[in-house]
Amino acid sequence: MKVVLPRRSRSTWAKRPMQSIAPIAAVLSASLLIPTAAAQEMQHGDPFQDFYRAELKVSDNKRYLVFTDGTPFFYLSDTNWEFFRRATREDAERLLEKRRKQRFTVISGPVTGILDAIYYKDPLGAPNPYGDLPFIDKDVTRPATTPGSDPNDATQYDYWDHVDHLVSLAESKGLFVALLPAWWDHYRAGLVNRSNARAYGRFIGLRFGARRNIIWVLGGDTSISKQERTVYEQGLDIARGIWRVLQGKSAVHPVEADTFRELAAGIKETESRPHLMTFHPRTGVSSAQWFHDEPWLDFNMLQSGHETYDLARYELIADDYNRVPAKPTMDAESAYEDQLPYGHWDEPEKGWYDDYDVRQAAYWGLFAGGHGYAYGNRGVWQMYEPGREPSDPVRYYWYQAMDLPGARHMTHLRNLMLSRPMLGRVPDQSLVENAFSGGDHIRATRGDGYAFIYAATGKTFRVNPGGIAGGTLVAWWFDPRSGGATRIGEFPNSDVLEFDPPGDPKRGNDWVLALDSKNLGFQAPGVAPAP
Repeated sequence: MKVVLPRRSRSTWAKRPMQSIAPIAAVLSASLLIPTAAAQEMQHGDPFQDFYRAELKVSDNKRYLVFTDGTPFFYLSDTNWEFFRRATREDAERLLEKRRKQRFTVISGPVTGILDAIYYKDPLGAPNPYGDLPFIDKDVTRPATTPGSDPNDATQYDYWDHVDHLVSLAESKGLFVALLPAWWDHYRAGLVNRSNARAYGRFIGLRFGARRNIIWVLGGDTSISKQERTVYEQGLDIARGIWRVLQGKSAVHPVEADTFRELAAGIKETESRPHLMTFHPRTGVSSAQWFHDEPWLDFNMLQSGHETYDLARYELIADDYNRVPAKPTMDAESAYEDQLPYGHWDEPEKGWYDDYDVRQAAYWGLFAGGHGYAYGNRGVWQMYEPGREPSDPVRYYWYQAMDLPGARHMTHLRNLMLSRPMLGRVPDQSLVENAFSGGDHIRATRGDGYAFIYAATGKTFRVNPGGIAGGTLVAWWFDPRSGGATRIGEFPNSDVLEFDPPGDPKRGNDWVLALDSKNLGFQAPGVAPAP
């Protein structure tokens, strides 16, 4: 598989002078570390998406993320593993503006991209659209920087200037950037290792550590070496390794945990304002397996993955939620919209993940105790477009895929979660008498004076509402496809109640039952921010 050439000619690449850094800090000026004037002056009408007044921190109850002034932050991420390597300035404007309008709050991606290593077998060797590479001779202690940053001057505008621009652009849209310094394959290849990780971390922390809209994400589909993994995790890696070899890919190679401890230390040494930090693991695993007690890990990420349909993703979230000490957790990679499940790439007749799979993963995970959710689309994350070979079966170009139903439905998800007090919300399966199993599973969560219950296939279920405060309850059906809410009526908070969702029970007929304490006067779910 060959690398698709960027839009600039090869002859232009050769004209770019590069300079090493020794030490790294010597070439970084303060001008690189502050947001653009336009970004600083941008005012957002959405109080839940305004990071110019405060940084993020973990909530006092250790379950959610909030701004330092206490305002809740709902982490809704768009996954784009190739954003920083493949997006042009024009591409980035188009994509980020779309996600802003869809009410996403985070864009996630590694500064290096991932396809250079996974599919093109040339880790850190694939240039961005302007012909630039991130490092000299693939040495992460020698970032390829040039004097100046004028995008109209090819001798000035280097790889890192382009990353700077994309981060600033995200900030101007009110979006955080979940920034990964590298991907698993770069660690596997030894390009980022225990010996150089701290130096690279210092560069990353100094380059981006003054930004307000950064969340550090270490790892990247990464597994940790045997002595720090359970037998189950080792077995899962063996199975995935066999599958990858059969697919013509490289096998799984775990990475030393100390590599990430060094990377975290380097970033923390040079960042000039505090940022949250987490770790993105491999399929079926949470960062908590290896790093839960590490002081640098502010919240956990897990990857429920793309292995099959109706995966009980909520169990992974529940496991994290019950850990001591408490830390926020979230599903950072689940079913990508418009992807064939792994192992079925040659069997499209079995069905592609669609908007329902995305909603199911999101609501199950959030109602099981997650603080946020990471949406993904197979065409979008690889910035697939004409002239580029897809990494695996893809049906839409990235600019078409941005408008697929699952992405639009994330707007309604965020509106729902912010329409009731978020910080006191807890998982509570005791609300449901018949929660079912498999794809029919019903998941419940309860907050201050309300409850949300997700019926994945619209089967009739019974509710024991005693855990909700108030003598009279107002019930609503919330449609996760349209964002609309229908008032069912009022009920005494005393008896077991039975609810039959609209439509016939089937895959895709998912609904959220909202139960509110009448005396709190909530508006319809998904309509307005909670008082």
